[in-house]
Formats: sequence, structure tokens, C-alpha cells
Amino acid sequence: MVFPFAFFLLPFLGCATAPYQPPSIVGIPKPIGGIYHEVHQGDTLWRIAQVYGMDVTDIVKANNIPNSAKINAGQRLFIPGAKTPHTVTAEKTALYEKDLFIWPLSGDCVSYFSQETYGARNKGIDIKAKEGGDVVASKGGKVVFCSNKVKGLGRVIIIDHLDGFSTVYARNSQNLVKVGDRVEQNQVIAKAGSTGRGATQYLHFEIRRRHKSQNPLYYLP
Repeated sequence: MVFPFAFFLLPFLGCATAPYQPPSIVGIPKPIGGIYHEVHQGDTLWRIAQVYGMDVTDIVKANNIPNSAKINAGQRLFIPGAKTPHTVTAEKTALYEKDLFIWPLSGDCVSYFSQETYGARNKGIDIKAKEGGDVVASKGGKVVFCSNKVKGLGRVIIIDHLDGFSTVYARNSQNLVKVGDRVEQNQVIAKAGSTGRGATQYLHFEIRRRHKSQNPLYYLP
């Protein structure tokens, strides 16, 4: 079943399948009105942003972080406007646990956010998958869109997380939920496949904030 409003949530892209070599992180700019934060194991840009009370995109811009880069333990990030360094501990992020995302499946990225391929800009990431592998909900929420045939993307599921965020799971070989279902984080919602454009097996995954596409790598652990 497809609700008419769901199409507002579907400004889909043409997904890339060609392997992509991520660039290295460029140098950190000279600090002006801020401090450095040392990344620890388990930190994500989203968690760090929450602890410092700022938008994740501000940290990304301040450090010139490429779309394909993931932060690593020991790395130092400049936090503009901050005065005191914080440690991202389980205690400090407890209030934000409901906002944290997990990987919908394990696999290497074959296409990154904003990567241009065949004239189309990727609005998420493409994760290499095995046919029939489990696809899980990145975060709990309500299924608001479920279709077996979306042009270029095949079988698609969209979950509204009821906090301004939604996630998209596309190219599934089988959808295991329906519109209106409530799902928990890490619940199996689909089987991976290669429906949609191209024969390569991968999951197309998006994170959206207020319907605007975000870079999933900035939110995933």
C-alpha cells in the first residue's frame, strides 16, 4: 500500500555501483574561537555534536571532512565555539541513545554520499550485500512507505523515527514489513538483493532529517 504523502519522501537518486576509493581526510584548519576534541573508540560525529550542543554539519565544515571519511580513534577534531573539551562517554550520551543509528547490514560502501555517477548525486550510501542477507532497522520507528517497485530502486522501505529523522532501505529482494508497522532498532525488515537499477547486490541506505538527506557516515558508529 502506498500513501500519497510518501512520495514527498522519495526524491530518489540513480544509485552507483562502481567501487569507489575514498579520499584521505584533509588537514585541520587553524582554530579560531574553539577547541580540539580527541576522538575515542565508539565516537561518532553525531554523538560528538550532541555532547557539544551543536549541529553535526558545523563540525564537518570546520574540519573539511570529506563525504566518504569516517572519524577514527586518536583523531583530533576542531569544535568551533566550544570552550571546554568533553569526553563522549556512555553516561553523557545516555540521553541521546534514542537518536543513535546502527548499520542496517554489514558490508563495505561501494558508493558514498554526494558521489556523482552517470549524472546523478547519491543521497545516501550503497552498502555491498549478499543476496538474501538480513536488513535491519537502523533505529526504531514506524513504517510509512513500502513498495515493491520504485523506478531505479526496486523494493523500498521508509521508516519514520518520529523525531524528525527517517531512513530509507532500497533494492531489497524482499520486504518483510508493511505500512503502519512499528519496528524496533535491529529488527529484520527486509532481505538484501539487487532489485532496481543494475545487477550488483547492494543496499541503498539513506538518513533524512526533516526530509533533507544527511550523510549516513556522520551518524553511524
